[in-house]
Amino acid sequence: MVQEPRRDEPLYSCIVPVESVTGNQEEELIAFGTSASAASSQAEQMLADNYGCNNEQIKKLMQLARIEYLSPWCLRGFDNC
Repeated sequence: MVQEPRRDEPLYSCIVPVESVTGNQEEELIAFGTSASAASSQAEQMLADNYGCNNEQIKKLMQLARIEYLSPWCLRGFDNC
């Protein structure tokens, strides 16, 4: 279960290209967490649950993943961005 981060918590995204799984060159999975490791864990879980990836596929895809820190002022909608 994903919880919405509090305003004072950091937010990270983990972006994983899933072209090798879906065949769609521009498709990416994006997971979020309050730490880089939480975002990565969420992405790994989504790869297993949503795409049916096994451990080896997940490991290879996570090597291609990138972690980004999201500014807190962009958390509450686009009116502040």
